[in-house]
Amino acid sequence: MTVLIDDPIWPAHGRLWAHLVSEDSLEELHGFAHANALPARAFDLDHYDVPADALPRLIAAGAVHVGGKELTRRLIASGLRIPARDRRR
Repeated sequence: MTVLIDDPIWPAHGRLWAHLVSEDSLEELHGFAHANALPARAFDLDHYDVPADALPRLIAAGAVHVGGKELTRRLIASGLRIPARDRRR
């Protein structure tokens, strides 16, 4: 299992947010998120948005803390990355 989490540097809704991804599969990512009480609405196609205060709990549960560039590099290498051009909003 390799679930990664980056630094909470993304501001939204009066908080800072981090990204949680899997290097292996979306099933692994969803399983980890479910086991750690992350709401389904936090999922954004290839990652979960998680608030800064959840970081210690998720790291304690086994998420590997990496920098944002490292997280992106490893997500792209996994084949799970959804490019911005393919995101419909």
